[in-house]
Amino acid sequence: MKKINIFLTCITCLLVLSSCEKDFEEINKNPNGFTSASDGSLFNAVISSMKSGWNEQLYVNNSVLYKETQQASLSQVRWNNYTLGTEEIWSNYYTTLPNLRELEYRWKSLDTSSHAIQNMMAMEKIVLAYKTFKVTDLFGDIPFSEAGYGYLDASKLHPAFDTQENIYKNLLSELEWAANHIDPAATTQEPYLTFKSFDNLFFGDLVKWQKFANSLRLRYAMRMVNKEPLLAGSIVEDIILNFKPVFGVNEFGQLNSNPNESALLYPYQLGYRNESKGWSFNQSKDLRLGTTIWNLISANNNMDGSGIFDPRAFYFFETNNNNQWVAYPNDPATGLQPDGGIPYEYQRDVAYAIKGSGCLYSPVNYYLVRDMDYVPDVLFTGAEILFLRAEAYMRGIGVPADPGQAGTEFLGAVQFSLDFWQYIMNNSKLPTGIPFATNITVPSNVNYISLQSNLNYFALGQAEQLEMIYAQSWVDFFMQPQQAFALARRTYSTPREGAGLQVYRFPIPPTEVSYNPGNWQSTYGTSGDNLMNKLWWMN
Repeated sequence: MKKINIFLTCITCLLVLSSCEKDFEEINKNPNGFTSASDGSLFNAVISSMKSGWNEQLYVNNSVLYKETQQASLSQVRWNNYTLGTEEIWSNYYTTLPNLRELEYRWKSLDTSSHAIQNMMAMEKIVLAYKTFKVTDLFGDIPFSEAGYGYLDASKLHPAFDTQENIYKNLLSELEWAANHIDPAATTQEPYLTFKSFDNLFFGDLVKWQKFANSLRLRYAMRMVNKEPLLAGSIVEDIILNFKPVFGVNEFGQLNSNPNESALLYPYQLGYRNESKGWSFNQSKDLRLGTTIWNLISANNNMDGSGIFDPRAFYFFETNNNNQWVAYPNDPATGLQPDGGIPYEYQRDVAYAIKGSGCLYSPVNYYLVRDMDYVPDVLFTGAEILFLRAEAYMRGIGVPADPGQAGTEFLGAVQFSLDFWQYIMNNSKLPTGIPFATNITVPSNVNYISLQSNLNYFALGQAEQLEMIYAQSWVDFFMQPQQAFALARRTYSTPREGAGLQVYRFPIPPTEVSYNPGNWQSTYGTSGDNLMNKLWWMN
């Protein structure tokens, strides 16, 4: 399977390089034949497209972002052609965008005052916002307002680039409309009754969709707070002080630590087996527990793990081949040898303990990357909301500054994170059906109390407390390296060793540059299109 996947990747690259213009003309056309597809099937295709791609995980997440964020340590770089990953992200977005444009076009002819229609419109706007925010936060200015309409208007086959500022403000306005126009009571009327059967994210649960909309509003308001403090503050104020429904808190703004207070894409619910995550780690081979995160989850370097106080150590990582906890430096000295062994080879499905004699440093937990059914793609969790609320109260963003309330929100965020990852990993299984608990035991003394005691949050000054809010949010983002990357760029305060970030964004993929050169040139020709260009919302 591994050789076949590598072969297919190579063939795909050759085809892309030899037919850039042909391929990217298709970006503005719908690949799913939507003239005969139902509304629900178009929407379902977009939901399915929200899962992480194979090349995205290998070439962007594993090869660049884990190293940049220092959530893990990369002992050597085997794959440095990140454009294979960015091309996949770009193509995923622009080949599914016409589905969403077609839905918008169809709904113009319907009674848009109907609550059932408004529910469908809101769901479409939320998914469009999620996917667009993801792309603009990786690349910056991108085609948006004219993109996806080429099948209706040939003049938009080469769409202009929109500024990230305009994209943000447009999407935040659309999310507000969506959150305010969802009617959870309008669930039995057509066409929504049929449409919701295609919803493989929340399965027609409109309260969850409303929470997702407001949660996204809070995430992206806080992301732009340093550039647009008044607008961001007004959004934060609206959500927190008006008790707008979000993940992770109840209607009174109090902690709701149910792990399902999240937006998650489970492979078994989407009807596929996720081979891509295991494949990406198998190919990159070299991701290990890094010293940056190790110092946040263990009180010392005891290789027997006796210093570990954070149970997420056992969910995110595991021991080396000698059953020892050893972190690879995130800022290694010259001459340090890369790690070896076979910690991500599939023979561990049946021989879990065998990681190869050369595996001297702790790898990423094999269950986390190999489970093909029950470990989800994480879109949003309640922990993120609580960390954002903690920051808002600490900094006085949209709410009166209140360090005490910030501490309450922070402890709730940590509690949610621990409950969430315990739930995910306790339900995870290898492809052979062997559950997590068969091979890994989390010591009973490593729990919320041990973590809280070692963090000792309330003994710190306010500046250090804010740093800890960022640090614990960064830990929680372990399986969301793109969100950790955004946090690092926004705050410049996430944990790290050595030099600062070497990547601020990704250049526009070569195929788009080749197909849409005029609009690319007018956007990036003077300022450059490189890794160190800052996004609009970065200081």
